[in-house]
Amino acid sequence: MQALEDLDYLAALDNDGNLSEFGIIMSEFPLDPQLAKSILASCEFDCVDEMLTVAAMVTAPNCFSHLPRGAEEAALSCWKTFLHPEGDHFTLINIYKAYQDMALNSTSEHCVEKWCHDYFLNCSALRMADVIRAELLEIIKRIELPYTEPAFGSKENTLNIRKALLSGYFMQIARDVDGSGNYLMLTHKQVAQLHPLSCYSVTKKMPEWVLFHKFSISDNNYIRIASEISPELFMQLAPQYYFSNLPPSESKDILQQVMDHLSPISTMKKEQKMCEKCPETTEQRCTIQ
Repeated sequence: MQALEDLDYLAALDNDGNLSEFGIIMSEFPLDPQLAKSILASCEFDCVDEMLTVAAMVTAPNCFSHLPRGAEEAALSCWKTFLHPEGDHFTLINIYKAYQDMALNSTSEHCVEKWCHDYFLNCSALRMADVIRAELLEIIKRIELPYTEPAFGSKENTLNIRKALLSGYFMQIARDVDGSGNYLMLTHKQVAQLHPLSCYSVTKKMPEWVLFHKFSISDNNYIRIASEISPELFMQLAPQYYFSNLPPSESKDILQQVMDHLSPISTMKKEQKMCEKCPETTEQRCTIQ
């Protein structure tokens, strides 16, 4: 039942419980529904190239090598090269781009493997990500979805990637409830910490709100692959009926306040658009009542 409810939130089902037209397109991608939804949303937000990379990297095995004892400090120093301040999803894009550049400019596969070894990266996992990404791109082309040129690094692109991620992963949001890295997940009301390899754990800069890819139940209840979001962006993109069904919490109260603040602004924008469409003459003017 939970899986069907999630599909409904993702707009993948129609009123009869069958796949909607949107759900049929989502099913073209051999991915989790949330990830497929994010890819389709990226077509709207002009960040398909970046979302394909994210999808490939989170679908492939872990790109970080299993470390021998005593290598933790050296590995962390290497991995810091790829850290992106906007979050782990962006860090994965950095890693893939660095791997791709090395693969394109190397004279042999041995050079690529050595580069991965030197940076404590899993070469097999990165090769797999490359294959997955190529397959996803083929699907995009086959079903004739729009594909824009990459613009990674710009402020607009960063915001668009967040929007695409939130479009699929609005059910996986957590908030730091005490300012010390204890994240309460909105849906399940469980407390977890960011994984030690998260860019935020490394830099010790914990955002208040994060979107996360997965949650692993362990001694520390780790959130894996997280990126910062704003509650305003969440309220703009999450379905209203999903928000209404969230269990009561302080986080939900904060989001309600955000929604109450945004509602007058949204209403004003709609009225302004209506006013712009209204023909203005000396005898008739558009007025907002």
